[in-house]
Amino acid sequence: MAQEKKELDLGGEPVGKLLIRLAIPAILAQFVSLAYSIINRMYIGRIEGVGDLALAGVGVSYPVLILIAAFSVLIGMGGAPRASIKMGEKDFQGAEQILGNCFVSTLGIAVVLTAAFLLFGRQILLAFGASENTIGYAWEYTSTYVCGTVFVQIAYGLNFFISAQGFAKYSMLTVLIGAVANLILDPIFIFVLGLGVRGAALATVVSQGLAAAWVLRFLTGKKTYLRIRRENLNIKPAVMLPVLALGVAPFIMQGTESLLNVVFNSSLRRYGGDVAVGAMTILSSLMQILLLPLNGLTQGAQPILSYNFGAKHNDRVRRTFRLLVTSAMVFTTLYWLALELFPRAFVSLFAKNEALLTTTTWAVRIYMAGTFILGAQTTCQQTLVAVGQAKISLFLALLRKVILLIPLVLILPRVLTDPLFGIFLSGPIADLTASIVTITIVAVKLPKILKKNLLPKPQQGDVPET
Repeated sequence: MAQEKKELDLGGEPVGKLLIRLAIPAILAQFVSLAYSIINRMYIGRIEGVGDLALAGVGVSYPVLILIAAFSVLIGMGGAPRASIKMGEKDFQGAEQILGNCFVSTLGIAVVLTAAFLLFGRQILLAFGASENTIGYAWEYTSTYVCGTVFVQIAYGLNFFISAQGFAKYSMLTVLIGAVANLILDPIFIFVLGLGVRGAALATVVSQGLAAAWVLRFLTGKKTYLRIRRENLNIKPAVMLPVLALGVAPFIMQGTESLLNVVFNSSLRRYGGDVAVGAMTILSSLMQILLLPLNGLTQGAQPILSYNFGAKHNDRVRRTFRLLVTSAMVFTTLYWLALELFPRAFVSLFAKNEALLTTTTWAVRIYMAGTFILGAQTTCQQTLVAVGQAKISLFLALLRKVILLIPLVLILPRVLTDPLFGIFLSGPIADLTASIVTITIVAVKLPKILKKNLLPKPQQGDVPET
């Protein structure tokens, strides 16, 4: 236990060392997950004779997948920072109540989502932009995937509670187990067993089941500080309402990605056909390459920010925030340069059809033009979540996609002579505007939030025995 307690020293170790220790495993895990996502799409895009249509069909199904993941974010990112703040206050019983209530909530959400998508999934996919050519592939993938919704909720949602305690390596293993199993099973199910698109979804379900088993084993075992206990499984509004209030901002950020995909797919199919929809599927993959490492970085910083905010260590919160923003901006700027200079090299990873290659290469330079500043926008918004600022986080979560990007996607094609150019131009306009507003708000609000946090420090208590 001595080594585990050392990992929990979120209030004592230098913040730079802590951020490295917590963020690197989280980033590596996100890269592995990203590699799986990319390779999965590469496999699907290379199914003999139907690869292009299959890729477009799976692209239409991604809004459903994103929405399922968003509910796990609602619980995980709403509960984990609250639990970290409780730990900083030395209220470990309160932290465990949050974990237990969140566990039961994930199970209930999984049942509702599974039933809803199995009953109405085909109609939803048609509304999301599936065509007569792609609906078969979209439904094959979606109808299989949603059967593993409970695994997604547990593996993804509850994994935040592992990293929130400072156990970055164990949190990383959750992602590694799922992603590595998926990489192994994908070619077997798709090509060897001849299951095609359905095989890709089935491989994901099995892999997520393994990851969920790992999470449950850890959170009921001896290594964890916060344990799922029977007495905490009765949902209490006083526990869950603050969780939902804080989780709604990251939920909207994730969930509106689903709505955004629907709007993009509908507009792109109208103005550019299935090739344009396939191009957006590739652009979404390239955006994932940007956002997943950022998520890993903020996931590593969240326990440090939340714990020290709860412990009233404002100087450590400031140092962590500055280091987080700087690191994120370096990464997003370098990635932006690579995309603008060598777009076709990235696009060719996903497609071999010349029409798809040409359209997507042209679109990359437009749609991704403002991504260099997203490092600051993402880390500023997630910092507010980490210190429990639900209302401000909610507005910033709505800003980029709901207030800016979706209206722009609908308006610009109607006012510009080239509708496709207008659709892709909406990306950098929304990125730059949202980032400037977010940075300004955080620069004004964060000092005031920390000033209110300047209260006498509570007496240091002992970590409960496990």
